[in-house]
Amino acid sequence: MKNFALLGAAGYIAPRHLKAIKETNNTLIAALDKFDSVGVMDSYFPNADFFVEFERFDRHIEKLKRNGTHLDYVSICTPNYLHDSHIRMALRRGADAICEKPLVLNPWNIDALKDIEKESGQKINTILQLRLHPSIIALKNKVDAASTNKKYDVDLTYITSRGRWYDISWKGDESKSGGIATNIGVHFYDMLSWIFGEVQENIVHLRTKDKASGYLEFEKARVRWFLSIDEQSLPNSVRKKGQRTYRSITVNGKEIEFSAGFTDLHNISYTEIIKGNGFGLLDSEDSIKIVHDIRNLTILKKGEKHPFCS
Repeated sequence: MKNFALLGAAGYIAPRHLKAIKETNNTLIAALDKFDSVGVMDSYFPNADFFVEFERFDRHIEKLKRNGTHLDYVSICTPNYLHDSHIRMALRRGADAICEKPLVLNPWNIDALKDIEKESGQKINTILQLRLHPSIIALKNKVDAASTNKKYDVDLTYITSRGRWYDISWKGDESKSGGIATNIGVHFYDMLSWIFGEVQENIVHLRTKDKASGYLEFEKARVRWFLSIDEQSLPNSVRKKGQRTYRSITVNGKEIEFSAGFTDLHNISYTEIIKGNGFGLLDSEDSIKIVHDIRNLTILKKGEKHPFCS
């Protein structure tokens, strides 16, 4: 049984981590969040100590260490701009880190983490659950097995409606979230680079606070992509059903079905991390470079546009 601490216990994604810690037969000994709406912990670890101030959390972890309780992992579900700082804290405490995506906001942040990982002897893991999804694995196997050098034509569309709160939260602040492509798209870019190889061209056609679109060319694919948190971006057929989310990936015009099968991917991620098979810094480099460039590239009119981009 491994001992875990959790940073960002009141966040949207935290319950998936709590569930994964519980269902891999490990224990949570401490949690931190500046917000105290963490009643969800009762369903998993009601006896875990909880703190709203980092200083008291840190003091508690030090006390546990001096009393002989070793902290094995720190799970990090905090706002994106705090990830690298919290990763460093975990490693300095002698624990491995398990960090939600995006691991960091900028490529040079990864370079700095490589140094502390080497100095500490600890491991930095990130959650790239799409690499564990059966439909995505099947697609990668198909692409890897293909003998032709012809590139695939891919359309990626992801619309996940968000209310007015989004703008007010840290997620609406690009300096903290990295913007729309980083916050809701980074795992898709990781998936694409994992399947189709290195990026050869990156063009941005649209970039606003609530939507972005562009064209990515990889070694084995030409990708038109569109991301949005604006409900008005939803296809009429989806809106008529009262649905607020639309996700689609087509490869050469054929839909890849991956809407199901997400339930246990964090559990699988944790199982592999504990075995020593987690995704690390090198696995994150390509997607972090892609989202950094999307955030900073000049908007261009050239290149093939996604049908939703107008």
